[in-house]
Amino acid sequence: MTYEDRELLICPECAHEWTIDATDENSDDEKSIKDSNGNVLSSGDTIILIKDQDLKKGTKVKNIRLVDGDHNIDCKIDGFGAMSLKSEFVKKA
Repeated sequence: MTYEDRELLICPECAHEWTIDATDENSDDEKSIKDSNGNVLSSGDTIILIKDQDLKKGTKVKNIRLVDGDHNIDCKIDGFGAMSLKSEFVKKA
């Protein structure tokens, strides 16, 4: 869902901006994605949202998938659909 503006990548959901070079630097850290409490996340984990955004705080999300980028969690939420989340706004269940 990001788009490129000259040398920047921009997320239309949260307006976060980062350089294309920063994306390359973070690719080695894929296995060390951590939740808000510092617990290491892995694909297939169950998480709980800790901040109200489009969904209510406390919503449980099962079977996450870790991806590269600023929104580093892809998931499907029952009753809502596909969504990308930031790991700092979730905790491991």
